[in-house]
Amino acid sequence: RILREGFPEARFRRQAPIRHYIADFVSHSAKLVIEVDGGQHSETADAARTAIIEAEGYRFIRFWNHDVLQNPHGVAAQITAKLPTP
Repeated sequence: RILREGFPEARFRRQAPIRHYIADFVSHSAKLVIEVDGGQHSETADAARTAIIEAEGYRFIRFWNHDVLQNPHGVAAQITAKLPTP
């Protein structure tokens, strides 16, 4: 809901494929990937995946599940900072 209501111009897609990986949310126009992770993810484990997707020109922003649920305004502010200004 944060993405749909707060950033309609970015047109985020959910569970979108990039190469042979699936991104939680991606804006192809802004070249931004948003990952919402639980305890099963780590930077070390996801390093190869991140490198391949970044090689396609995308930038990453990651949030923990509890951050999205407990601090949606802070999450929206961080996304705003990563999106290009019109």
